[in-house]
Amino acid sequence: MAGVLVSGAGGFIGLPTIVRLAGQGSEVHALSTRAYPPQLPGVRWHRLDLFDTRSVDELVGELAPEQLIHLAWCTETGRCLHAPENVTWVERSLHLLRAFVRCGGRRAVMLGTCAEYDWSAVDGPFCELTSAPAPATLYGVAKDALRRVASAYLAQEEVELAWARPFFLYGPREAPARLVPSLVRALLAGHTVATGSDERVRDFMYVQDVADALVALRGSSVVGAVNIASGLSTTIGEIVDRIVELTGGGELVRRGALPDRPGEPRQLLADVGRLHDEVGYRSRWNLVDGLAATVSWWREHESAGANTSPTRRGRSGTPQRM
Repeated sequence: MAGVLVSGAGGFIGLPTIVRLAGQGSEVHALSTRAYPPQLPGVRWHRLDLFDTRSVDELVGELAPEQLIHLAWCTETGRCLHAPENVTWVERSLHLLRAFVRCGGRRAVMLGTCAEYDWSAVDGPFCELTSAPAPATLYGVAKDALRRVASAYLAQEEVELAWARPFFLYGPREAPARLVPSLVRALLAGHTVATGSDERVRDFMYVQDVADALVALRGSSVVGAVNIASGLSTTIGEIVDRIVELTGGGELVRRGALPDRPGEPRQLLADVGRLHDEVGYRSRWNLVDGLAATVSWWREHESAGANTSPTRRGRSGTPQRM
């Protein structure tokens, strides 16, 4: 048997990734811990806990996938940057990788992070070939350590490794506590929301573009680190302005009421030369359309939630942190 094995397939990035893969006619084996994952045409789900190493060995041995897209990791908002589980995820990721190689795997795409870069060096966009990794959090260190070990191991085994480094994502199904959904949900519910500095500059990419970029990377022959980003600079103020236009409630936003987090740089941008020129992928979603689709999804989702659980929103008027 062959095909592509995708870990974290039910997640924020994983779900649109497997939908795109299946739409291209790939044989998709999707890993999830959920008892009832969404049934999708062309996708075969496998319930698997990557911490159960024996089950990992058995399933990967049975499937013998030719390609691997490894997305699973601890991602709890506000905690993942310093969570001790990052260390365990390095171990579990390497175990999955070794099982993949033993069973004849030929190409792996693994998910890194822009937090691998030295955020104190912000004089220009981060480039995979010239910006040396110097992570400042356990999350960034763990991802960078995994990249280093996986790169050396797979080179020795003559297996290709593409290391995807996403920057700032947004879109439907994002964790509610993150920047865009926290603002959207607060304004839709009529809650007051506090924000930090409007002048911070970030590189935002719609989640469908992220998924499509990963699929394009998987289908290419590119190896090494590749930034997954739009290459465009957007201020937090622009994000807030657009969401206010889409939801109303601008008077509920307390701009600049929150201090910026210590060590957080004013600007974080990606050089997307490798993604554009070598992988051949460019973003298809602009910020206006991406945020409109995101707000539309949350409006529908929150409305459905209100109909089934009227007390789930919390108290109106409670300030929300963003």
